[in-house]
Amino acid sequence: MRFAGRGELEGGRAAAVQRSAPRLYVLDGLRIIAALMVVMFHYVSLRGGWGQDTSDIFPELKPFARYGWLGVEVFFLISGFVICMSTWGRTLGDFVMSRVSRVYPAYWVAIGLTTLIVSLWPQVRQVHSYDDVLTNLTMLQTGFGVWDVDGVYWTLFVELKFYVLFAAVVATGVTYRKCVLFCALWTVVAMTATQVDSKLLTMWAMPLYAPYFVAGIAFYLMYRYRPTALLWGIAGLSLLLAQHHLTKRVADNSTHDIAVWPARLIVLAAFVIMALIAVGACNRIQWRWLSTAGALTYPLYLLHQYIGMTVIYALREKLPPYVLVFGLIVAMMGAAWLLHRLVERPMGSWLRKVMRSSMDEMRRHSPAGAARSADKVVPAPDTAVAPQRLRAYGPAEPDRVGAGRPDGS
Repeated sequence: MRFAGRGELEGGRAAAVQRSAPRLYVLDGLRIIAALMVVMFHYVSLRGGWGQDTSDIFPELKPFARYGWLGVEVFFLISGFVICMSTWGRTLGDFVMSRVSRVYPAYWVAIGLTTLIVSLWPQVRQVHSYDDVLTNLTMLQTGFGVWDVDGVYWTLFVELKFYVLFAAVVATGVTYRKCVLFCALWTVVAMTATQVDSKLLTMWAMPLYAPYFVAGIAFYLMYRYRPTALLWGIAGLSLLLAQHHLTKRVADNSTHDIAVWPARLIVLAAFVIMALIAVGACNRIQWRWLSTAGALTYPLYLLHQYIGMTVIYALREKLPPYVLVFGLIVAMMGAAWLLHRLVERPMGSWLRKVMRSSMDEMRRHSPAGAARSADKVVPAPDTAVAPQRLRAYGPAEPDRVGAGRPDGS
């Protein structure tokens, strides 16, 4: 990994530096691991398609799978890192186009497929209302109190709220100082939300999940610039707050009393891995196959739950449980690859072109359009920090969730 000085990045050579930086393949690997954790939680730990408690079906595997919902928290941690990374030097319009073209195409198709499957075979899940299905297409259904077509979609709304909050930083140009201020303000507001009776504040502050996004942003600042006591303090405080909320999260994701300490260890491990990424310890991991695995994460997450549970219900008495679960995971990854190649890539590209054209047209009719020319906002040099080693940072986001999405239970 080469290091670039401040003058190099600010002198119009930032793009060249970005191209020279190694891709963070380790993030792709961490994302697919998080997705598989969520998949195992749904297929092994929940009654779902099995129609009974799964402790006797998977006596060895369930003690581990019951904590798979934590893949969602890992998704949020990664999301803070990659969203901060991918918005640096971009306009608000670029950010909106990137997010919409990334999250919606596969999501729309997944809604159609899930609705079709549960309509034809409603043993596991039933369609409550086709009006609700139409509302799901907006990805805003949780905000309206509308039923999710698939249980994992709740995390997408959490992600969208993070995008809206961080858009305030993007709109004025992403800088080190603004990111630190954003992390500090969000942490304070999230803490306040736990002490006041305000559904509106709790909905937007997201106290259960804010520590993961905030820590992800701090880790990216370490990676782009250098680790400092301030950034370690933000990440450490976020870890402690995340640990504080785990008791509730464990209770929410289990029908029985289970130990909290394994969840604490998993979250700690995720923070340690992100810290290693932040200090450049994982830059030598250049396994290209991880980018393919990472590309499957989002479509796998969208497709797996109710479609998979319906398949389990249909085949539970015809195949051995372990063969059924692991065979189904392979099949779902194959379906995710098809969704990525046939929908995400071509439709995402088309959607970006359409949105770009619309924004260009809007600029042409804007009174200030000529003054802003191409609507490119170049953030002012961030004089708050004079890092001795400004990292050449890695690719446009290897993106997400997650998760995911974080939606995991």
